[in-house]
Amino acid sequence: MKVTDDHWLQGVRRRLSPNANARPDPEDISLVVVHGISLPPGEFGTGQVEALFTNTLDTTRHPALADLNGVRVSSHLLISRRGRLTQFVPFDRRAWHAGESSHRGRPNCNDYSIGIEVEGTDRTAYTDSQYRRLMEVLKALFSRYPRLSLAGVVGHAEVAPGRKTDPGRAFDWPRLLTMLTP
Repeated sequence: MKVTDDHWLQGVRRRLSPNANARPDPEDISLVVVHGISLPPGEFGTGQVEALFTNTLDTTRHPALADLNGVRVSSHLLISRRGRLTQFVPFDRRAWHAGESSHRGRPNCNDYSIGIEVEGTDRTAYTDSQYRRLMEVLKALFSRYPRLSLAGVVGHAEVAPGRKTDPGRAFDWPRLLTMLTP
């Protein structure tokens, strides 16, 4: 797996999100924010996450979606329960995934981070396929963006404490770190 010159993962399914804009400094990619997501909550493989990121979500389909009416968010990547990758925003552009956030005292994480949504919940174990795919993605990102490292891979909860809890306690950080350590 590799990142192309135009900042897309080679061979990965693309669904362009309108919810992105220019980064203040496209060379300053130094953080990866791992998220957990399911729509409706606790349901997987519904296509609703992709609909959310492409502004095609029908918020009347389920009562739990009503709060998302008019919300404009995106992520660079989504990893399905089966490990399928979809890219919504090229890495040199700012995806709208972290919201109000800061990392090590530096605000506005969207400016310098890559957002990776992993289909899951705080309490549902993530799959082997997801960990393998996330490891492959991170290795490709580390190869392409020199400011990225393991120290810059964090959960959404770490950059938005008190506001977000994902990817949650079901996410096995030691497992991911072991997979990434030579």
